[in-house]
Amino acid sequence: QVRDVAGAHGAAVEGERPLPLDGRPVRTGNIPDLAPGGPDTFMSYDLPWANASNTPFRRFKSWVHEGGIATPMILSWPAAALAPGLRHAPRHIIDLAMTLVELGRGPMGSKVAGRTAVHPEGESFADELRGQAWTRSAPMFFEHEGHAAVRDGDLKLVRVHTRHWELYRMDRDRTELNDLAATHAADRDRLAAAYADWAARCGVRPWDEIRTRDAGR
Repeated sequence: QVRDVAGAHGAAVEGERPLPLDGRPVRTGNIPDLAPGGPDTFMSYDLPWANASNTPFRRFKSWVHEGGIATPMILSWPAAALAPGLRHAPRHIIDLAMTLVELGRGPMGSKVAGRTAVHPEGESFADELRGQAWTRSAPMFFEHEGHAAVRDGDLKLVRVHTRHWELYRMDRDRTELNDLAATHAADRDRLAAAYADWAARCGVRPWDEIRTRDAGR
């Protein structure tokens, strides 16, 4: 898989269009074109292997525990004075969108197809690409098929569907094994309230409501 991803990355780079900076593009590796496997690749390998593949993280795609949302990203910007290395500050895919807007010096449109655009909630990390320190200032929120999570600094609140919230310290417990929800109720409730505000602001619908609607079609 590593070999296939690397080969796909080289092929994808050749066809890229540059951003309007100095003619040399920002390149990222977390894009659909880099999915490994050819036409004969099987689409799934069932639950046990899905869990095993994400060891030591919990769960896998669909869930929002670390096994379902944590992924590395490769980024290259030849025009910047960026030393090779690893960056460990967590970020969301919506941060990449805002970063590219800033690097490309493009305006954020207020209309999309004649409709008022919702202002993106991502944060640009362009400063880090320029060699400056960067950390995300606002919490990151996740929702997928009813699974929900909030990441605020080193704290992460996560739940499976409508089950109870779980709370973890990511700097000490990245594998999400030591649930602190019962002993750190104030943090749990603060992040749960932040999630509820975000869901209301962004129009996140309860998963059971969506499934009931779709079942009636």
